[in-house]
Amino acid sequence: MPTYAYEALNSAGKPQKGSVEANSSEEAIARIKSQGYFPTSVREQKVKADAAEGKTAGEGVKKRRKKRGGELSLSIGGVGQKKLTNFTRQLSTLQDAGLPLLRSLQILESQQKPGKLKSILGGVVDDVEGGSTLSDAMAKHPKAFDRLYCKMVNAGEIGGVLDVILQRLADFMEKAQRLRTRIRGAMIYPIAVIAIAVAIVTGIMYFVIPKFQEIFDDFEVQLPYLTVMLVEASSWVAGTMPRQTIPGWIWILASPFLVYLFFKLIRKTGPGRAATDIVRVRIPVIGPLVQKTAVARFTRTLGTLISAGVPILEAIMITRDTSGNYVYEKALTKVHDSIREGETFAGPLREAKVCDALVVNMIDVGEETGDLDKMLMKIADNYDEEVEVAVQGLLRLLEPALVVVLGIIIGSIVLALFLPLVALIDSVS
Repeated sequence: MPTYAYEALNSAGKPQKGSVEANSSEEAIARIKSQGYFPTSVREQKVKADAAEGKTAGEGVKKRRKKRGGELSLSIGGVGQKKLTNFTRQLSTLQDAGLPLLRSLQILESQQKPGKLKSILGGVVDDVEGGSTLSDAMAKHPKAFDRLYCKMVNAGEIGGVLDVILQRLADFMEKAQRLRTRIRGAMIYPIAVIAIAVAIVTGIMYFVIPKFQEIFDDFEVQLPYLTVMLVEASSWVAGTMPRQTIPGWIWILASPFLVYLFFKLIRKTGPGRAATDIVRVRIPVIGPLVQKTAVARFTRTLGTLISAGVPILEAIMITRDTSGNYVYEKALTKVHDSIREGETFAGPLREAKVCDALVVNMIDVGEETGDLDKMLMKIADNYDEEVEVAVQGLLRLLEPALVVVLGIIIGSIVLALFLPLVALIDSVS
């Protein structure tokens, strides 16, 4: 009788490992569940009689890997979300059509263009052909398949509904990508306006103001304070100030990259990441948008995992690790501890005050009715729409604000240039 090694979670959500003897994987899963465990991975242990066959298969895999290694492919960076979503949906379609998993992976690998995803799929095909499960093979490539992806695939393997789970995963990825695209698309206009305005003002400082400075020096007129400040700013931009080594225009060009790098370095540390996330949530106008985006993300992730059959304690931990915000990570940790102790989901969220009362009440109703996953997905859909409305409202607020700021800057420059001319006319008259 074959022996199956398993990994499972007990009633407290703690991982357990062991092995059982059974005639099939379905029987092994049933025996594991009868012990009070929820299996997360079940694999048949290879016997020594299969050593020669395994050796032959391993040699074939090595040959294929060597052949792939000779192919020229660009494999720098990660895998694009759009490519990964298309792969997930295609794999779901092939599985739904009844093709064997290995054959499906080979077809999808062969049709990929040279790049990171093709290289990764080659490794996944080799591992699956060598006897690994799909989730274990994907877990070796975290740049393409994150923890959320692998856990959902694992749940689909255990439940025998891999095609359905892959379809849900593709839908989840598409909706998340659509939300990110909306936010980024909405921010293009203000960023472009600010960049063009900075370029124009820098050009005025570098080319125009020095010409006026020469005129002012020839007339030997007493310059107003505003004009003095403008001339000094122009000298800094042009790099003509005493003891100045780097022109100001270089600092202006480099400032976006320096700010981005500084922000990334701060977020590499635990306290820095916590501080920046707390500040982002509490910033006026921007804070509510960040909160709505975070709620939409964690509710959709958690709802998708629970509907896929992932145990709720593990689903909460995966959601916490993929939430992307320290404030919500802390709240979800409290939720995990509360559920592990037999308490409710909604209680810790209500105490943390990171969600609106409506969200907490809907989660509470979902717990009582047993439809928590459906309720979480409704919350996510709701907040996706609210995020879109909030982004549009923010844009309508930014447009007049940008006009006012640019008007003040240009008006100040014009005023600073003409005040000395008025003083000159007065002295001549």
